[in-house]
Formats: sequence, structure tokens, C-alpha cells
Amino acid sequence: MISKLIVYACPTGQLADQIAAYYARSHAECGPNAAHAYPPHCTLTGFFHDDVESIPRYKNALAAALQRAKPQQPTPVITISDLVIDERFLYLQLDSPWLIALITDFAATVDSPSRRDPLRLKDWLHLSLAYEFPPSQYPSLAQLARELVDISASVGWQLRLYERYADADWTCHARCELESLSRPQ
Repeated sequence: MISKLIVYACPTGQLADQIAAYYARSHAECGPNAAHAYPPHCTLTGFFHDDVESIPRYKNALAAALQRAKPQQPTPVITISDLVIDERFLYLQLDSPWLIALITDFAATVDSPSRRDPLRLKDWLHLSLAYEFPPSQYPSLAQLARELVDISASVGWQLRLYERYADADWTCHARCELESLSRPQ
């Protein structure tokens, strides 16, 4: 069986709670937008396809890349520089050269002869709050973001390997702690 896989950095803690509240209220008050189809995340790879039996290879490779990167790990691992509110896209702007190096190492060292497509690494780090919404929803979505999301909230981060199914359900196959709760600098 072929799996559709992806690697994310996902927030935990107070910021994650605020984003969950934002997703819930924006969905209730404005209806669904494309961000609601995903768990709150920062995309590190594009989707890739491999046999389900290969998933342990990716889990092990993520853990090994994290172990190799630990000695150079900064605090915080991810800097949240801005809450960007654009008429078509609301997101948190993130920065982490260390995380980009970690995922590059993962991609260079993971070995799976059954992978169907190459790993596509992402270098624009962001966490989407809302996108692909009708223009009429922008004022409400923007106001909710300003009201509910505080980029100085305490946050932790996890490196996660997800599988997405055809029915849009998700399974998280690996959670590697990147950083315990901290306050962004």
C-alpha cells in the first residue's frame, strides 16, 4: 500500500492552543478555508509517496538527523518574527536556519528505494492561519487573528511525520521533541 507522507514542525503549548482556538472560531464564524484541512504546522517537506512498510525508515532518519543537529540547537529553535495579515493569506512568519539544516540532513540521509518521488524541501518557513477564503471574510479573519494569536505566547515545537489519507484523515507516525515550552525572543 502506498502512503502519502509529509514532515512538519508543529507548535505545542500556549501558542498551539491559541491557533486551535483561531481555527475553531474562524471555522464557526466564517466557514472553512484551506488551513482547516491541516493540523497547525510549518511545512518542512512537500508530500511524498512511499510504501507503508517504509515508514520506520523515515522515523529513524528523523530521529537520527535531530540527534546530529542537537549540538548546534539554538534557543528558540524557531523564531516567530511576525503575524502577517494579508487580504489573501494570514500566517506566522517563522525563521530557523537550524531547522532547515536539520531537514536537509534528513533528506540527504534517509534511504528508501521504494519512494515514488523525491523529497522536496521547504525553505520559506511559515504557519498558515487562513488562506483560500472569500475576500468578504478577510476583515473577520484578520480581526480574529489579532484578537486570538499572540506571537509572544509560550511555545514548544515537535518534528512530526504525518501520513495523509485519501479521505483527508491524518496519522502522526513520529513526534520528536525539538523544544520544550519557551517564550520567543
